[in-house]
Amino acid sequence: MTPTPPHASTKIIAMTSGKGGVGKTVVSANLAAALARTGRRVLVLDADLGLANLDVVLNLYPKVTLHDVFTGKSSLRDAILPAPGGFSVLLAGSGMVEYSRMTPEVREQLQQVMQVVEPMFDHVLLDTGAGISDVVLYTVSLAGEVLVVVTPEPTSLTDAYATIKVLATGQGRRRMRLIVNQARRPGDGRTVRQQLQQVVDRYVNPGLDSPVQLDLLGELPADPAMREAVQRRELVFETLPGAPVSIALAAIAGRMTAA
Repeated sequence: MTPTPPHASTKIIAMTSGKGGVGKTVVSANLAAALARTGRRVLVLDADLGLANLDVVLNLYPKVTLHDVFTGKSSLRDAILPAPGGFSVLLAGSGMVEYSRMTPEVREQLQQVMQVVEPMFDHVLLDTGAGISDVVLYTVSLAGEVLVVVTPEPTSLTDAYATIKVLATGQGRRRMRLIVNQARRPGDGRTVRQQLQQVVDRYVNPGLDSPVQLDLLGELPADPAMREAVQRRELVFETLPGAPVSIALAAIAGRMTAA
């Protein structure tokens, strides 16, 4: 499966991870706020169609979700909602068993959604589910860029490697970017990138026509401010912009807009 090229003026970024529990959705939401602060038009699409929780992170109670769009009960534009932080969201309904596997209908509906939203925004973050299910892989294929969220834990590293390998061999991805979340000490990000790159160089790259390159976009410290904001269902970037994790988010957003 080859990636679908995004709209010329829009960056479509798949936010993915090898396993759950690494803070991918929280990072996606706060990163969207950091990007919006730079003046970009930003949309976060909750692409974890069966186990959506972006609404919980943002303390939103949507009346219209992607499920309503897919079933024809609502228009797509009515489902695009403002979120705290100055960006927009497309929320999915939680517990929708029919979206737990990729069907031709879901594939077509996602394509139609992307065609509509691409011209409307500068950045579209696809907050995918965790793992390498067919739904996750198809969602990632809609993006021009892949951003893997990983923590320094061994299980996270192992599952991130599995995701990177599948995307390299199945989608022809040769450049992927990393955000290392919950870094316990400065430099954890570089260490994680180096560890993953070494394994990729040893076990994946020898069988490819060109090597996979992993780029470290940034690291986010294990900051109590982030945990407290999550508990309050708030964005740390909005409520505590001077916290270490918020400063790190701003730096990552700066690199994304400069690229």
